[in-house]
Amino acid sequence: MTATTDGSTGALPPRAAAATDTETPVAAGVHEAAVRAVRRATDFLLAKQDAQGWWKGDLETNVTMDAEDLLLRQFLGIRDEKTTQAAALFIRGEQREDGTWATFYGGPGELSTTVEAYVALRLAGDAPDAPHMAKASAWIREQGGIAAARVFTRIWLALFGWWKWEDLPELPPELIFFPKWLPLNIYDFGCWARQTIVPLTIVSAKRPVRPAPFPLDELHTDPADPSPPRPLAPAASWDGAFQRLDKALHQLRKVAPRRLRKAAMNSAARWIIERQENDGCWGGIQPPAVYSIIALHLLGYDLQHPVMREGLASLDRFAVWREDGARMIEACQSPVWDTCLATIALVDAGLPADHPQLVKAADWMLGEEIVRPGDWAVKRPRLSPGGWAFEFHNDNYPDIDDTAEVVLALRRVEHHDPERVEKAIGRGVRWNLGMQSKNGAWGAFDVDNTSPFPNRLPFCDFGEVIDPPSADVTAHVVEMLAVEGLAHDPRTRRGIEWLLAEQEPDGSWFGRWGVNYVYGTGSVVPALVAAGFPGSHPAIRRAVAWLESVQNDDGGWGEDLRSYKYVEEWSGKGASTASQTAWALMALLAAGEKDSMAVERGIEWLAATQREDGSWDEPYFTGTGFPWDFSINYHLYRQVFPLTALGRYVHGEPFSDRHKGS
Repeated sequence: MTATTDGSTGALPPRAAAATDTETPVAAGVHEAAVRAVRRATDFLLAKQDAQGWWKGDLETNVTMDAEDLLLRQFLGIRDEKTTQAAALFIRGEQREDGTWATFYGGPGELSTTVEAYVALRLAGDAPDAPHMAKASAWIREQGGIAAARVFTRIWLALFGWWKWEDLPELPPELIFFPKWLPLNIYDFGCWARQTIVPLTIVSAKRPVRPAPFPLDELHTDPADPSPPRPLAPAASWDGAFQRLDKALHQLRKVAPRRLRKAAMNSAARWIIERQENDGCWGGIQPPAVYSIIALHLLGYDLQHPVMREGLASLDRFAVWREDGARMIEACQSPVWDTCLATIALVDAGLPADHPQLVKAADWMLGEEIVRPGDWAVKRPRLSPGGWAFEFHNDNYPDIDDTAEVVLALRRVEHHDPERVEKAIGRGVRWNLGMQSKNGAWGAFDVDNTSPFPNRLPFCDFGEVIDPPSADVTAHVVEMLAVEGLAHDPRTRRGIEWLLAEQEPDGSWFGRWGVNYVYGTGSVVPALVAAGFPGSHPAIRRAVAWLESVQNDDGGWGEDLRSYKYVEEWSGKGASTASQTAWALMALLAAGEKDSMAVERGIEWLAATQREDGSWDEPYFTGTGFPWDFSINYHLYRQVFPLTALGRYVHGEPFSDRHKGS
């Protein structure tokens, strides 16, 4: 513990909601600018609502989504020229001047992403000696060629004989038979990894090879020896042990009972089909859908089978067609998340709680509640359902973060059927409480998903494959519980104790699902204040001091994704962005710093950078799927979070008329 959990003195009183006679002319001017910005941002956001009541901004990631979509279509024999050229137009537009592709705006070139983008452009007809292609292939060779790319990239290449299956880690389908108490059973993996690994066990067992439309010798450092042997880690180390286990699995493959393997693949197929959503997707995200379609196709499901037909149709809904004819693939879609955040922003900005568009948003969110068990019930079989997912369709995997924020959004709206709202909120609160991990904190999708073994597998060399508790999710749950009058519930206090223990020495908190320490700190401070902590609490003062220390000279805040890899050099550092400036302001305002110079400068920056139409520009990626490895630009973040911060500056903290910490 770095500080006491005693918040009994209560939160600081809410700040004034409007300029007063005692304000300086400068402060009054900032307030007026904030009021104007709130009005314009509110009008802009209201105009973006769908007729059904939801909001959804584009979810931008990197070109591997587009490349793998083309490779899937090539594998299935359904690639068409229109789709190919539209995807190629987008991919070319993302290439950096040095010939590489990055995984986030302004980031460095990344090998696997560049390999996949290059292959996709070859499919589109770009010649290997074209200047942009030659530049890319030269860089790939300098980085070690295909042999140095991650496992997932080499799997895609193996599907066409551009890489040998024998030189990939083994992933046996018999994993599906592992009991839930055995290490490395499929429920030891995070839900996103689980949904991907199960179909890939079938692909790994089948080892299919389609005819390659062209060679890729130019991507090897030595085409005569494309896969040079890699030295093994010491046998006494975990990495060394798992590397040797993989070698044993390669030998076991040769003698594995064929009936057992067939039964395992059939069980895996049933598991996949049972988890297909009503709209045909898997988990509302693109990667599991892609691999599930390939796996089922290898087992004999033709493209007109209902499962396959609906699966392929669902993939088309991940495509965003741009005005210039380019086609971008979203890895996921975020309507529930965007809608609850938009609702919070609008109410905190002063929109009447019974505004028709807010009621429509609440109606839509109420209709999205998931009231049947999913994979989470493996660890919590007696817990009643009642959560919300991130996407349009993902009933198998509601998540704790969305559920907390939806409850906070619904609590703000004056609905014509309050009994329905109360029942939904009650189910959401109970479900989130039931999903608390044993250390007192909350992960995103599962309870105690903390096994140390999945990350050790040679197969798992990319991104996160487990779902341990995080400060940002835990903070959102604590804030929600406090608003629901449960600040002193023992379960809430355990979450608070965990948060206090997780505070970094510099006063910040790590951000798992947003970039990074600015997001974590912007999540935790409002939660602690909602739970009754005064702004004078040592943990909050340290957080305030850290935020003030990393404020940019222009008055905004920003943090580059490199802070996940190079903490000391990049923590809290980066070009100012609208969403990250808002997160910092939300923390400072909650801590009672409305009249501080830091807040005044931050508000000025938001007001000055707002466009005439009420929006903000934000090319930088401030969201994460996997820290560093997979980054996200949520296109609505640049709108909802600045509006929330500006609204709280103008109108005061939300729920300030309630007794906090009750």
